[in-house]
Amino acid sequence: MASCTGHCGGYFSAVQRKALSPDDFTDLTEVRNRLRAFEDRYNATAQPFQWRFTTSDLDDLPARLDRHTADHHEESSVAPAA
Repeated sequence: MASCTGHCGGYFSAVQRKALSPDDFTDLTEVRNRLRAFEDRYNATAQPFQWRFTTSDLDDLPARLDRHTADHHEESSVAPAA
């Protein structure tokens, strides 16, 4: 799951840096035009993501989440030393 959000974050970071900075737009039409121009350039050179999250990882995810929730619950229920 983190792999997917990392790729999405990377894409939106590129949009911010390459299409929306500097943010000196005079109206929304200018924003739309710059985003569409970025999309055209990006799609011309984009490569498929190399996904690392496998179907086995997906099968294991509920158990990992349960362990994480249980560990977090144990940590928060332990009273701090005085």
